[in-house]
Amino acid sequence: MNDKFEISAIAHIHNDYTSKFGIPRQSGIGKGVLSEIVFDSEFRNPDALRGIEGYSHLWLIWQFSDSLTTSFSPTVRPPRLGGNKRMGVFATRSPFRPNSLGLSCVKLEDVVKTADRGTVLIVSGADLKNGTPIFDIKPYLAYADSHPDAVCGFADRVLTYSLKADIAPHLLEKIAPEKRDDVIAMLENDPRPSYHRSDDRQYGFSFGGYEIKFTVANGIIKVTEVYLNP
Repeated sequence: MNDKFEISAIAHIHNDYTSKFGIPRQSGIGKGVLSEIVFDSEFRNPDALRGIEGYSHLWLIWQFSDSLTTSFSPTVRPPRLGGNKRMGVFATRSPFRPNSLGLSCVKLEDVVKTADRGTVLIVSGADLKNGTPIFDIKPYLAYADSHPDAVCGFADRVLTYSLKADIAPHLLEKIAPEKRDDVIAMLENDPRPSYHRSDDRQYGFSFGGYEIKFTVANGIIKVTEVYLNP
């Protein structure tokens, strides 16, 4: 039996993550990056958000809109395993899934009423690209959703993985002060795709109106260029 259902976006997210490359691979990592959740016009009834300000965190159910698939692959290559080892797709959080659905926990920072966009949710810690469609929002419940003693498979073994960021002062000064810590965090989290691990290759990602170019060697990620996107 192959049941099919149609779902529609209720909102879209807006933030500084303008390219898929460089976005944190899990929610909660980019804690300093604020995002706006703007509801589509038919869902802007303020009653739909009554009581939401009483929660500190929310679950977002959304679409990997840049990673839509037309065929099913039972295995994927997790980036934290270097892209060389395959794991079952349902044992990972890979974006390449049968239904391309994502699940993220974000912190609710503010609830803002606007004249032209209705009530807007300000959240931090999102791992969604700018413009990503959101299908549903649910409150995070600590008594039901938090499991501190949970075992996390291969993710536990690579929990401490990170790179050391090397940014020359003259390059760091090109980035707005309020965005510097966010850029450093993105670099330390190693934004390279799992299938790219070359020490002689230059990489780059867009964030907050900037283009950041870098190389990686011996566990150090060195920024080579910073410039404003045209």
